[in-house]
Amino acid sequence: VQLQAFGGGLVQAGGSLRLSCAASGRPFSSHTMNWFRQAPGKEREFVAAIRWSSSSTYYADSVKGRFTISRGDARNTRYLQMNNLRPEDTAVYYCAFGNGWPQVRNPYWGQGTQVTVSS
Repeated sequence: VQLQAFGGGLVQAGGSLRLSCAASGRPFSSHTMNWFRQAPGKEREFVAAIRWSSSSTYYADSVKGRFTISRGDARNTRYLQMNNLRPEDTAVYYCAFGNGWPQVRNPYWGQGTQVTVSS
């Protein structure tokens, strides 16, 4: 499975962005997709999870109510809608795919996309 994440950018605080993660290859229906993020000088942080074949979702407390992970029209693409962004959301965002719930274990990783939120 190969993952490609895109959709990052620069936005003002309070704004919105939508990240996409496209999976190629043969993702298993029993697997999970995660979004993680890593800010400079900080450890990687779990953000959200969605079961590949269902609508089950899970969020870190820091983004609950602001971020939404979802399936879309494209069969092998999942999205992270980020609303009411804060400067502390600034990070490189990575999608990951594999076994486990809510956090995947030994996942395939996408290449990361930069999200910068200005105050």
